[in-house]
Amino acid sequence: MSIRHMQANSRQDVETPRSLLVCERSSFCDENNRVSSQVEQLHFNYKVSVLLSDCSSAPSHLESLLTSFSHFYLVRNLPLHELLDKQFLETAVYQGNVYGLSYRTRLDEDNCVALMPNGHLVLSLDKDSFQVLGFEGKTSTFNYKTKNRYVVTVDLTDGSMAPGRQAYLRLLTGLTSRLPLQMDFLLSHHPGGGASLQALLSRYIWSEHKPEVGTCSLTHLPCPDLQSCDPHGLLEWLGAVDANISRTQEDSESSSENLHLRTAAPPRCATPYPGAQVLPWAMSAGVLGVTYGSWFR
Repeated sequence: MSIRHMQANSRQDVETPRSLLVCERSSFCDENNRVSSQVEQLHFNYKVSVLLSDCSSAPSHLESLLTSFSHFYLVRNLPLHELLDKQFLETAVYQGNVYGLSYRTRLDEDNCVALMPNGHLVLSLDKDSFQVLGFEGKTSTFNYKTKNRYVVTVDLTDGSMAPGRQAYLRLLTGLTSRLPLQMDFLLSHHPGGGASLQALLSRYIWSEHKPEVGTCSLTHLPCPDLQSCDPHGLLEWLGAVDANISRTQEDSESSSENLHLRTAAPPRCATPYPGAQVLPWAMSAGVLGVTYGSWFR
């Protein structure tokens, strides 16, 4: 079962965003399953958790996969216009080898940047920065009512953005003179694409990192009955397991003083499984192996 929890627009930053929970039942054994395609669209994953029920240890092929993730790099004080460098475009962006994300930038306050493997450069800017840059964009859905944030999306692989073309020069001028953004940046690449980053890395201070992988075994874990448990209850149960929160039926039905935990096991639980293997810190091959990254809505 694939669960996507999509947060929608919030009226104000202080309010809880509206949300939509989408549940789909599928199997990786089915060649036409939608789970694989959905996962492949998630370029920036802070954490991926795998719960293996009724399993005392992870299968060998899964263990091998979790240890094969690419390294990623934290580049200090990277001028954003470097992402428009002709050599970087030809060796990394056009080849679809690279991911990038601004580090320790807050989506509700700071200017944030993401470089997608499909060659799209996305800038989430405050109103003043957007006006200074002078490039086309749209109102951010993060706070669409106040309209104080904007998103600029540029397809660097499009012919109009080829080095020397008018649109390319306009964006390059904006990022070098009018809005010379400079920030710590996370960069990662597909397996075998590390050489494409070397020229850029040679000009700046950087450090190399690798996603952390951890495992833990849970015994006598109460599991929900999928036939009677509603989707929201299942999602909360998964969150409780991942956060190592243990709550009983009495806890979930008690007064509001316990609600601050925000996750709880659903009221109806089947017979506990004798054992389960949880891989709660199995991060994806994306760049967010370092905490306090940024992501876009």
